[in-house]
Amino acid sequence: MGQRAAIYCRVSTGDQSCDRQERDLRAFAERGGYEIMGVFKETASGSKDQRAQRGKVVALARDRHIQVVLVTELTRWGRSTTDLLHSLRELEACGVSVIAQTGLQFDLSSPQGKLFASLMAALAEFERDLLRERVKSGIAAARERGVQFGRQPGQRVKAERYTVRVLRLRAEGRSYREIARELRLSKNTVMDIVKRASPSAPGEDEAA
Repeated sequence: MGQRAAIYCRVSTGDQSCDRQERDLRAFAERGGYEIMGVFKETASGSKDQRAQRGKVVALARDRHIQVVLVTELTRWGRSTTDLLHSLRELEACGVSVIAQTGLQFDLSSPQGKLFASLMAALAEFERDLLRERVKSGIAAARERGVQFGRQPGQRVKAERYTVRVLRLRAEGRSYREIARELRLSKNTVMDIVKRASPSAPGEDEAA
């Protein structure tokens, strides 16, 4: 047999199927003489940080159980230019390359691969610049509409939401610790609510 390969398939939503990708990649592997060591399929958005099945493929690469990863297209493997470049470099360190169904082989140790990596690095930097620019533009536009960012002076969202229940339980004679446990708040938050409602409220030791 030829090189040991892992087949990786991914779709974005639950109403899609990896069956076509798997079928096409199995046929591609057979034509290319690859020995299939495993087929890994998952449903995950391209922007999702953690993809368990891709992690298993990388683990195989680290353990030197595979030599190539077969995908229908690079967008199935990488979720962004930065992620793709990082993951290809990680595979390169293991002596593993990614091969798309078109026959294009992405091996960063080759002259063509090094050129590809340089282009991807430039694109990744461009993407980061665009993102920063969009964020700044979005914040500026929101401020022009009167949107205020961050917690405003005197604003205690969680405390205001639980004030009535905390004071009622306190009036029933419940301790700070009991109230915190029942409402799933920290004891300090409960004490702060009571203290603001009644500045003369007892301290922590008295009410524990």
